[in-house]
Amino acid sequence: MENSKGVKIESTVVTEEPLISALDIALFVVIITVAYFWYFKRDKQSSSSEKKPYTIQPSSLSSIEQTSNSSFIKKLKSTGRSLVVFYGSQTGTAEEFAGRIAKEGARYKMKGMVADPEECDMADLVEMKEIQKSLAIFCIATYGEGDPTDNAMDFYEWLQNGDADLEGLNYAVFGLGNKTYEHYNEIAIYIDQRLEELGATRVHEIGLGDDDANIEDDFVSWKEKLWESVCSHYGIEETGEESNIRQYKLVDCSEVLPERIFSGEISRLKSYENQRFPFDVKNPYLSKIAVNRELHKSGDRSCMHIEFDIDGSKMRYDTGDHVAVYPKNSSELVDKIGELLNADLDAVFSLLNTDEESSKKHPFPCPCTYRTALTYYLDITSNPRTHIMKELIEYASDPKDQEKLKLMASSTPEGKKEFHEWILRDNRNIVHILEDLPSVKPDLDHLCELLPRLQCRYYSISSSPKVYPKSIHITAVLVNYTTSTNRVNKGVATNLLAQLIPTNDELPQPTIPIYIRRSQFRLPPKSQTPIIMIGPGTGLAPFRGFIQERDYARKEGREIGEMVLYFGCRKKDEDFIYENELQEYVANGTLTKLHLAFSRDQPEKKYVTHLLEQNADELWNIIGEKSGHLYVCGDARSMAKDVHSIIVKVVMEKGQMTNSQALNYVKKMEQQKRYSADVWS
Repeated sequence: MENSKGVKIESTVVTEEPLISALDIALFVVIITVAYFWYFKRDKQSSSSEKKPYTIQPSSLSSIEQTSNSSFIKKLKSTGRSLVVFYGSQTGTAEEFAGRIAKEGARYKMKGMVADPEECDMADLVEMKEIQKSLAIFCIATYGEGDPTDNAMDFYEWLQNGDADLEGLNYAVFGLGNKTYEHYNEIAIYIDQRLEELGATRVHEIGLGDDDANIEDDFVSWKEKLWESVCSHYGIEETGEESNIRQYKLVDCSEVLPERIFSGEISRLKSYENQRFPFDVKNPYLSKIAVNRELHKSGDRSCMHIEFDIDGSKMRYDTGDHVAVYPKNSSELVDKIGELLNADLDAVFSLLNTDEESSKKHPFPCPCTYRTALTYYLDITSNPRTHIMKELIEYASDPKDQEKLKLMASSTPEGKKEFHEWILRDNRNIVHILEDLPSVKPDLDHLCELLPRLQCRYYSISSSPKVYPKSIHITAVLVNYTTSTNRVNKGVATNLLAQLIPTNDELPQPTIPIYIRRSQFRLPPKSQTPIIMIGPGTGLAPFRGFIQERDYARKEGREIGEMVLYFGCRKKDEDFIYENELQEYVANGTLTKLHLAFSRDQPEKKYVTHLLEQNADELWNIIGEKSGHLYVCGDARSMAKDVHSIIVKVVMEKGQMTNSQALNYVKKMEQQKRYSADVWS
């Protein structure tokens, strides 16, 4: 058939189709079936998950468990404990002291628990009064410019901002500080006073430990008097029983698969193979060493300029920040321990906390080999503390060795004298002790439990991210010295760094774990603000970054203020580091003045402090008349103190002030961040 336009139309028979076809029915059945299985499968999984305990991964906790674990009060009540010892620690010492106090509590029928305030709901302190004869002890370190440690920051802010009623809370505080720093034990003192203000009862006066002197002696002396006060306050007596119960038990892990064994990672298993941003203290970045060159021109000392490659890491730093470097112990010392104890260093083991309620299951990443623990996790080069002497006594088979250890572990004047001379003055580490007391053969797993954690080392960054966004520079002196026993002690980090020399061929470049620690040591916000920088030796490091940043601004056409640098070293032709760079900055106008002091290039020693005294007019012109900033970097024990005294004297004389007025003026400069120090002891 064709239509009127001549187009052929095929004739078809049209039949009426049903409303629902067979295909529709089939699709409907499939949908219903899928929905049915999805619904009941989900319900089954939900039901089973309610019956199955949560699996906790090493790297994270569920929010439900974090809430549960944060209640230290519940843990105290459920386990019949009355003593909790909190620690605010940056290097591990405060945590170690806390553990020793908690352990000794058993001698006074006070079952103790160590707690990290960062992992606790500190508002629960108000409930301590519900536990009979309860006591909270705080071992708190002051860090940086009078700051709380990272793990105590939240607790510190809670005390500052809150007004909890702590009546019924019994407490004592021991502070860890260093007298060479201005803010000596500031955080511990504040916590001690603030707890009392909130109604708590001080059971024993605050103890102030000085790490510049003998913090171990300070702690032991305070701890003895603490227990006397505790006995008096609660009407209890010492049982006389020595508590030698171990905190961790040994677990044989010889059957553990190799991929589940830690090999030096700080927290997360295989974290160096599978790097994840962000990088921090528990998750460092494995950086390649891009440059490692000698800065000293001659002499028997060494100073290294090292550049860490951070390209692709997403890490960012600011001028004046610090970089943390994770070292490892020398294989020579590690092997020596294995030899002295006749131990298999490649055996795989784990140390598991005997306190099931503790949030800290292991003293370091486990399982691992003894070699890994001694290489990456444990400090085997520092002077052991007295509690280690005490624990070693039972392993001495020679009565003479036993008596020597007992004496050093005691708190008698004779014992303190022997410990000071034989351990501290002679600078013995655990390897030396095992060598010189040959009958002492501790179980290696117990020794691993006793030794403190190996800590990262911090260095002032000596570069600007404006100029070097893809690398971090440090300036480090190689540490080697001979002790009175004719042993050569070597700095753990610097001797490792000295071996990490990059190659020019296709071989893999040396690497080391690092992370960036923020600092308050900052250039003024305005580039035109004049500054004075005082940095002898490696104290020059952050100022190299400051100068680079100002030079960058100058090249961009921005106005920059005066930059005056005071630098000193022993000899111009020996250890004048970065000489060519500094002279170039003087020549192009970035560095206004460069004052140099070479202490041994003339009969009478000459230091930067002498130059400061000679240039009083220049100092006052910048910090007084022009409201400039002053920066100090280097030795805290003598140089920084001397500089502070000189500045006060200059302000007093040139500003025509009394001594009291001058001190207040300098104090105000510090509060305004116009007087900043980045110092170490």
